[in-house]
Amino acid sequence: MSRIAATFARLAPQGRKALIPFVTAGDPAPEATLPLLHALVAAGADIIELGVPFSDPMADGPVIQRANERALARGVTLRQVLDWAGAFRREDPRTPLVLMGYANPIERFGVEAFIDACAAAGVDGVLVVDYPPEEAGDFAARLRAAGIDPIFLLAPTSTAARVAQVDPIGAGYVYYVSLKGVTGAAHLDVQQVALRLQELRRQVHLPLAVGFGVRDAAGAAALAACADAVIVGSRVIETMEQQADAAQAVAAAAEFLHGLRLAIDRAAAGA
Repeated sequence: MSRIAATFARLAPQGRKALIPFVTAGDPAPEATLPLLHALVAAGADIIELGVPFSDPMADGPVIQRANERALARGVTLRQVLDWAGAFRREDPRTPLVLMGYANPIERFGVEAFIDACAAAGVDGVLVVDYPPEEAGDFAARLRAAGIDPIFLLAPTSTAARVAQVDPIGAGYVYYVSLKGVTGAAHLDVQQVALRLQELRRQVHLPLAVGFGVRDAAGAAALAACADAVIVGSRVIETMEQQADAAQAVAAAAEFLHGLRLAIDRAAAGA
C-alpha cells in the first residue's frame, strides 16, 4: 500500500477528510522550501503537493503563475525540486509528497531519469497537468512499477469516456477540478461539486480530492462534506505573498492551513 493510500485508509475510520496544500517549490524563497513543507505538516496537512516551477503553467491562475515566476527567477530547477523532495522524505517518513507540474521540464530531464529520481527521493505521487490519460498509459505504468502513484485530473467538462480512462490507470486519488477556469477562481458552487462527485463515484473507485476554488475555512469545510480531500493552493500562496519576509510567509501559511484543518475537522465532528 502506498503512503497516499495508507493516509486515506487511516483517515476514513476516523471520519476525517484529507487536507492537501499546494505550494510551488522555491517560493517564497529556495531556503524556505523545506521549512515550509514541515510547517504545513505541523499545521495539519495530510498530503502535500509540491509544484515544479514552469514558465507557462496553463492551468494556473495569476497567484500560482507569480509563484512560478519568482521560483524560476531564483534559478529553481527540477533537479533542485527532487533534491528537496529527498531531503523532506529523510526527515519525514510518513507524509505523502506529490510532485505536480507540466510535461516540458520532465521531457527535458528525461522521463525514465525523472521516474528513477522520484523513486530515489521518496516521492509518492506525480500529477502532470498536460499528460492526459489517453496518452499517459505507458507513463502511468512506469510510475506504478516504481511504486509511485500516477494522479490525474477530472473536471466538470470531463466526458464519461475520459472518466473511464482515468480510473484504471490512476492511483492515490483523483484531482477533481471544481470549476471551469484556472486555479484560484472565486466562483465555487459547492452544490454543483457535490452532485458531480456523486456521478463520478459510480465510475471512480479512488478517493476524490477537490481543488481550484478553495478560498477560506468555510469553503473548505463545505467541500469536505462531499469530497474525500480538499486541496488548497492559490490561497496559501496569496497569504505568503502578503508577508514581509520568507520566515513570516512560512508562519502565515501554516496559520492559514491550521484554520482550514480546524474547520474541516469541526464540520466532520458535527456531521
